[in-house]
Amino acid sequence: MAEGFLSSEEYDEKAHQLYNSGDYEGALETLKEGLSIYPNAVELCVGMGYARLAREEYAWARRAFDRALVLDQGHEDALVGLGETLLRFGERDAALALFERVAALGFEDDVELMLTVGRALYRESLYAESRDVFAKAAAARPDSAEVAASLGYALHRLGEEVGAGRQIRRSLRLDPDLHEARIYLGHLLYDRGDWEGALREFERVPPLDHWDALAVWRLVELKRALWQVEDGDLRIKPWQKRLDELEALHDPIDRLLAEVEAQVNGGERSLVDPSQLELFERGERKGATESHEVRIGDGHLFRGTWQGIVRQMRDQAGFSHESLSQYMRRLAERWHEQLGVEIPFADPETFLEAAIRAGVVYLED
Repeated sequence: MAEGFLSSEEYDEKAHQLYNSGDYEGALETLKEGLSIYPNAVELCVGMGYARLAREEYAWARRAFDRALVLDQGHEDALVGLGETLLRFGERDAALALFERVAALGFEDDVELMLTVGRALYRESLYAESRDVFAKAAAARPDSAEVAASLGYALHRLGEEVGAGRQIRRSLRLDPDLHEARIYLGHLLYDRGDWEGALREFERVPPLDHWDALAVWRLVELKRALWQVEDGDLRIKPWQKRLDELEALHDPIDRLLAEVEAQVNGGERSLVDPSQLELFERGERKGATESHEVRIGDGHLFRGTWQGIVRQMRDQAGFSHESLSQYMRRLAERWHEQLGVEIPFADPETFLEAAIRAGVVYLED
């Protein structure tokens, strides 16, 4: 081996540092270099899988995890990583079998690993399965604030409001600075109509630690309503500034694409996805080419035509493989199950206007 090369462990540690700082490209390059020298280093293969997963390169991630499992069939992180990747391909049964295998190997007490499993299931809307994983992790580590909060989130998605609130409050007793949980609690109180309680929780998170634009927007509106303050008031100014900062973080590529789409749809020719022809059978509706701004529940803001906004929502949620009609139907069914609201999904304009009236998304025009 040439003098000066890092060991495989050093490559792994360096890649971990880059990954944790959000430099996935740097982590990937480090892992590639390490694997060129140590092609049979399992940890480097696993790291490669997670770096690919973070970059949404799912086919490459699957290949990396498969390679790691050829080298070590029982590697727990590789099994979990492959399971998470399979979920992205819709192979739920195979993913669940891998997660069960990890538990059978005796890793149910590994809280970090179980959090990874539970969050992967939660992201794919497998809320009952994620609740079961978080409940087992909570039993193993009752002192973990993150586990208690995660269990609360899953319970909320399943409609178990009392249990959700109990777990989230418990997480905040364990760690009062767990800002994500406090903001989530603020949203729960807001949705119940407890305006004072919601404002109290939102305010306990310093402005610079707020990353949920919807929470800041709700905080500002609550101050205006409850305190009768106007724009420019010193009591509202830092929050308004933070909201402006979060809005500025909106992806400029998404904004550009929305503007281009609005221009194209307003011209003489329209680029129609063949899988979405059913949306145009009724002819173009009045206002279909106008640009709007819509905010969804997690704070993301989308700009463009009604159709463009639904397309951005679909792609941001990771369902670009679905047609718009399939995505709207699935989302409408989820809202009906979780919130009891009926949202028609005949076309994007009808869909979004109904969702706005129901209060599940917000018009920012």
